[in-house]
Amino acid sequence: MNHSPQNNIVVLPEAKRVLVFRRERGFTYVGVLVLVALIGIALVAFGQVWHTLQKQEKEQELLFIGQQFRLALSRYAKHTPGNMRRAPRHLEELLQDPRYPGIQRYLRKIDMDPMTGRAEWGLIAGPSGEIYGVHSLSDDEPLKKRNFGLEDRHFESKMKYSDWVFMPAPG
Repeated sequence: MNHSPQNNIVVLPEAKRVLVFRRERGFTYVGVLVLVALIGIALVAFGQVWHTLQKQEKEQELLFIGQQFRLALSRYAKHTPGNMRRAPRHLEELLQDPRYPGIQRYLRKIDMDPMTGRAEWGLIAGPSGEIYGVHSLSDDEPLKKRNFGLEDRHFESKMKYSDWVFMPAPG
């Protein structure tokens, strides 16, 4: 080792300098691996939270759309002229009621089921094919199991979205 008296600088021989650099490089590599692992764990946690939030949003949308179907089926029944049937045979009849010569709408469009992503709904039908209610076709388990509104209180403890049946109240 050479000591320079003026600046107190220590000059290491070439072999020792290479050894010091190699040790530091290994430490940096381990540090980068730990950082990458921590970022991966954080991304997985964020993905799970994001998925849960998306599912809650879809549940709220399903409850809203189901309420719209419930209201449309109820209005269809209330606007029945004479002795005609009180329930539609096809969901499209809620878009334009064929019982009237003019345009009579109860829904603007048949919304997509937010749980399946399709405009296909399960139907609760009577013996003559009349539609009394609708439900999702999804067999996924809901996140929401309680604290429903008054009209949806029968959804509590249901194990599948397809068990959430939207029907107008009798009467």
